[in-house]
This record gives sequence, C-alpha cells and structure tokens, in this order.
Amino acid sequence: MEELGNLLHGFSIALTLPNLLYMLVGIVLGVLIGVLPGLGGANGVAILLPLTFSMNPTSAIIMLSCIYWGALFGGAITSILFNIPGEPWSVATTFDGYPMAQQGKAAQALTAAFTSSFVGAFFAVVLITFLAPVLAKFALKFGPAEFFAVQLLTFCSFVGMSKEPPAKTIAAMMLGFALAAVGMDSVTGQLRMTYGQPELLKGFDFLIAVIGLFGIGEILLTMEEGLAFKGKSARINPKVVWQTWKELGKHWKVFLRSTAIGCWMGITPGGATPASFMGYGMARRFSKDPQSFGKGALEGVVAPETAAHAAGTSALLPMLTLGIPGSPTAAVLLGGLLIWGLQPGPMLFIEQKDFVWGLIASMYLGNLVGLLVVLTTVPWWAALLRIPFSVIAPVIIVICAIGAYTVHSSMFDVAMMLVFGVLGYLFKKLKYPLAPLVLALVLGDMSEASFRQAMLLSQGDLAIFWSNGLVGGIVLLALVMLVSPLWGIARKHLRSREYTQAK
Repeated sequence: MEELGNLLHGFSIALTLPNLLYMLVGIVLGVLIGVLPGLGGANGVAILLPLTFSMNPTSAIIMLSCIYWGALFGGAITSILFNIPGEPWSVATTFDGYPMAQQGKAAQALTAAFTSSFVGAFFAVVLITFLAPVLAKFALKFGPAEFFAVQLLTFCSFVGMSKEPPAKTIAAMMLGFALAAVGMDSVTGQLRMTYGQPELLKGFDFLIAVIGLFGIGEILLTMEEGLAFKGKSARINPKVVWQTWKELGKHWKVFLRSTAIGCWMGITPGGATPASFMGYGMARRFSKDPQSFGKGALEGVVAPETAAHAAGTSALLPMLTLGIPGSPTAAVLLGGLLIWGLQPGPMLFIEQKDFVWGLIASMYLGNLVGLLVVLTTVPWWAALLRIPFSVIAPVIIVICAIGAYTVHSSMFDVAMMLVFGVLGYLFKKLKYPLAPLVLALVLGDMSEASFRQAMLLSQGDLAIFWSNGLVGGIVLLALVMLVSPLWGIARKHLRSREYTQAK
C-alpha cells in the first residue's frame, strides 16, 4: 500500500540521530510540563515554540509534538500520586488513580495509566496513517466555499459541543475574531484597529498571544491558589509492569471503547478532557462491578487515559488534512506550521511529503520513547513536585518573557504578552473558555479569506454556500451544531415544567 511505503520513508527521516535527540528532549520537556500543575500541553508548546525557530520544520514539529506526548504522559503522575491533575484531562484519572495510590498500588496505577496512554495514542496514529491521505485527497476537491463551510463547522462545533455555556463560548470566539482583524487588511490595504500604533500594523502575533493567554494566565491563577504538594512516592519495577500488563489484557473492551470515544472526540473539536470523562462514564456504565469505581478500580484509570490520549493524538488529523485544529494544542501547533512557512491542508501531503510522513512516523516513535521514559523515571518527576512552586513560577515567567522577546526582538511583545496573560487569567477566573478565542485568533484570517474568495467567485451571492450537496451538507451540519444547545435548554425547561406540574 502507498501509505505503508510513505510511512517507511517517514521512519527513515524520523530515525536520524538529530531527530531522535529532539524527540528525547521533547519527551523530557513534555513530561516536565505535564507534571507541573499550572502548565499543560498547549501552554508548554506555546512557551517552547520560539526554541524551534532556528530548526528545520520537520525536526521542529517532531520536537513540539513530542512535548505534547510527554505532557499527556506527565499529567497522570500528579493525578495518581498527589491527587492534583497536571492537565484538565487527567481529572478523571484521579477518581480511581489516587485511591489506588492510597492503597499502596501506586506503581500498578501508574503502569496502567502509561500503558493505556500508549495504546490510545497508538491506535489514533494508525487512524491518522491510513485516513489522513484519503481525507487529504478528498479535500483537494474543495474550493473557497467548501473551506469556509468546514471552518464554519469548526466554529459551530465549538459552540455546540463545549461544556461551557454557549454564550461564553461565542463571546470568547468574537473576541478572537476581533483580535485577528487587527492590522492591515490584505485585500484593501486599509488599517483596522491599529490606533496609530506602528507595532500593530501586522496585527497581534499569534505566538505572543498564546504564551500570555496560556502560560502567564495559568501561572497567575496557580499562584493565587497557592498550590502545595503532598502525596505518595512510587517506584516502578519490571515485575509490577509485567503483572499489570497481564491484568490489563482482561480489559480489552475498555481499551476498544475508550479508543473509539477518544478518536471521535479528537477529530470533532470535542477535545481530550470531555473524552476522558466520557470514557470513564462509559467504563463505569458497562462494568460488571460499577460500585468499585471511585475506590481504586483499574478500569477507572485505563478508560480516561486511553480516551484522552486517543483524542489528543487524533486531533492532529483535521489539522494536517484540512488546516482545522481539533484541540487548543493542535491550534498552537498549527500556528507553528504557519510561522515556519507551511500551509496545513491537503496540499501539505503533496508538497511536503517528507515533513508529513516524518511527523507521522515520529508519533509512533515518540509514544514508545515516552512510555519507556515515564516508566523508568517516575521517582525523579515525583521528587520535582517537592520544589516549592514559589521557586518554579518565576522561572517559568522568565522563560515566557524570553520566548516572547525572541519573536521580533521587541519589548512591545513582552508587554503584550503580559496583557494577554492578564486576559487569560480573567478568562479562567470568570470561567470563559480560552480554546474558542485561540481558535478564532488562528483561523480568523483564513476563514475571512475563504469567505471573501467565495463571495468574489459568486459575485456576492450567498447561494454559493448551498450550491452543491457537499458544501450545503457541511453548512447545514454547522447550523445544526450551532443551534443544538437550544435543544438541550428546551428539554431542560420542559422537564422543569413537568416536575412543577407534578408537584
């Protein structure tokens, strides 16, 4: 098969000594980011993105994606040993992981979590390997109207599937569109919302915004909460690993179900966090012993970790093939591709074969390297958590400032990073979602360009968006996703009314 030949070519690129070194560095940095509460995959990738400016795009994306895999692995360590989720998607892992640690089964819980993460990510990479080329070939038939329809579907999916209130999601997205519109209009040459500031002629740099929103915002919130780490220690030995693997074989149905949930939630913009909770809920519902959940059930660790990693990995499928990120981290990686001069989308599979297949091959290798690293180094990461956060936080802020300054060697960017940091803090404090804002900031220009091109082709006739079955179907699906929260509100209202009448 053509895909297998391309994959073998990708392995020949990923298996070079420099790329293996970048892979290992990425995994170690990623686990470090995942272990530290207050950071996270998207934050870590955003903060460390400037490190890759001088690298070739293939090595850079390999290192960044490995930071992402490492962060996915690292989040489980704090959840199980300290009952502190290092990542939002690790919250469900604490439900049974921490009770297992309290019962002296920390090594077993960690082994199950790492192995489940590997399995979930592995099947998601297999999905990307065989589905991405097919989807990319199909997407080659897309015109501006189809691309705008897909982008509209992405925006509407965030509204329909977000766990936050739709009004907050829309408000965050509108702010993202407004920020994306700042600067010079590439079509008319007019200035938009620059207020006489020459630094704003090119608009807000995506990288500055994400470093502030994710990195500084999280640090401010974590400092306010005054985190203190108290937990169990653990050491994993080969005997525990082997015994746990034998037991995991009995839960193959949980693996399959959670992988399917994760892949679906990753390709649609559901994300890893809802996938982990859905995987946990389904595992409990179909378990022969649901009463054991919450008290240290192994299935309660397997299900959320498998689903979260499958979702986190499969989120890269729409990013590579359509240029549509399926998660906040994928959105940051998409921004990285644009900075390196690469345009995500179907043409990427034709024009940049080495890049695409090198990345896909590195996903297989990165997950394997990540599994080996975390299985052998758990005590070190746990010891790291005993360093006071008051020492770690200033170091992270300095790294963020250096990263922001290196983009254009400008102190204005550092100041804007702090402004975005305060904005990110306010968003988290007021429980507004950041992902729609970042999505609109990244895709705002692209969707505007697609819409304008479609309007030029149709001479201003909006009927182009239902001129054929494909574009009409996507637009219809987008509108269904947009109004779907109203259906939930109506059902809730009817139930409340029936309950009142019954009383």
